[in-house]
Amino acid sequence: MRRFLVPLLLLLALLAAGCGRDESTSQEAAPAERIVSLSPTATEMLFAIGAGGQVVAVDSNSNYPAEAPKTELSAYQPNIEAIAGYKPDLVVYSDDPGELKAGLDKLSIPALKQPAATSLEDTYAQLDQLGKATGHVDEAGQLAATMRTEIEKIAAADRPERPLTYYHELDKNLYSATSKTFIGQLYDQLGMKNIADAADKQASGYPQLSAEYVIKADPDLIFLADTKCCAQSAKTVAARDGWDKLTAVRTGGVVELDDDVASRWGPRVVDFLKVVAAKVQALEAVGS
Repeated sequence: MRRFLVPLLLLLALLAAGCGRDESTSQEAAPAERIVSLSPTATEMLFAIGAGGQVVAVDSNSNYPAEAPKTELSAYQPNIEAIAGYKPDLVVYSDDPGELKAGLDKLSIPALKQPAATSLEDTYAQLDQLGKATGHVDEAGQLAATMRTEIEKIAAADRPERPLTYYHELDKNLYSATSKTFIGQLYDQLGMKNIADAADKQASGYPQLSAEYVIKADPDLIFLADTKCCAQSAKTVAARDGWDKLTAVRTGGVVELDDDVASRWGPRVVDFLKVVAAKVQALEAVGS
């Protein structure tokens, strides 16, 4: 009897071990095939890594690229039923204004949160996340590597001996962004000096400046990230009381940015830096 008992016990032990194994750790999750993006930046990233064909719906603010399946879905007031109607196997979002994640969990819909980046490393990390989630790991890695190379090349270009000062305008109420913010760190790549830094007494990263403060600082460059939202332009800036005397206005240093490019942290940050670098080089050429 003992001859049969020992092998039997071994067989039972092996079967028990097999039944208890966590299959999720031994196999990678299948790539998402029906993605809903509630983040304009995530939408840009998904299409940039070649996963656009897996995106079935994007929110109302995802206006790039043009082929993105834009819908009336709101990222600010998400409707769980409307999102579920697209039968997603992944929802990517940046902020949860209410019960978005909890609602998706109740419906067993996988979700991936990608909050606003605080550094370029966050951008690269989010590209990697999306690459793994969609089965485009190699494409995501290649894009991140290309971005690194291009940004390093831009940052390595010759700079003026005196750091150029700048004012980055978020809206016509003169809210700005300091060097500690994501956008501010991009300007830092070019060795520029932010006039908003000294005004950020509460360390919010986004102080509201006064017209008098900007006039006194007299920046070399003014970057308008409110051309779409607030119809601001070099012409409207020059028409502001006392601003026509500013160095940036007199020397053609007012730069009209694309609001979307200047507010997102996806692949187009390279395009943003190219615009800024070109203006810096233009002013340097005039001054030399």
